[in-house]
Amino acid sequence: MNWFINGVKNRIKTQGLEDYTVEQPSFLHGTSNYECPTNALENGKWIMNKCIFCRGCDLTATGKQNIFTVNTELPNMFKKSLYLYPIDSGTCGACNVEFTTLFSPQYDTNRFKIFMSNTPRHADALVVMGVYTKGMEKVLKEAYEAMPAPKVVIGIGACALSGGIIGTSAMEKYDIEVAGCPPTPASVIKAIIKARGVK
Repeated sequence: MNWFINGVKNRIKTQGLEDYTVEQPSFLHGTSNYECPTNALENGKWIMNKCIFCRGCDLTATGKQNIFTVNTELPNMFKKSLYLYPIDSGTCGACNVEFTTLFSPQYDTNRFKIFMSNTPRHADALVVMGVYTKGMEKVLKEAYEAMPAPKVVIGIGACALSGGIIGTSAMEKYDIEVAGCPPTPASVIKAIIKARGVK
């Protein structure tokens, strides 16, 4: 409660999504001949799920946080509430930090009826971060199987989506893919809102 009172006194506002722009990571525009270490450039064109935003290429950052792909629209029941269960398959820790920031007063994801679950048994969505690791293969499978249906799988970060610079993707298929290294909380929230079909 103290953070709320201090926030009101100091006029600290919850971060808006429409006016949120950062140079990196954001949607990149243009073409480049750079020899990308993650093969995020194919015939000079940008592949966002492979990009680690190393800034080695000469693509132009737009600041737009629409660096995500929604492969499956979420069932209507998830418009009322969506509980996320995070699982780290093998990260550097950056995606974990950005994910936990979702629930801070700055982003206050609860205002969008998005909450965190402490167990996959009570979760609607499995949030996967990190590259594929043999030791976590069984854990990911068990977490997915423990979730009640219908269930959603969200991959966040280049490592989870394509393996980044050090491996292969943690899972074969995601319902929602949020690119970035790491992705911003704003891009994760925007991806979920779009998947819900909420205007």
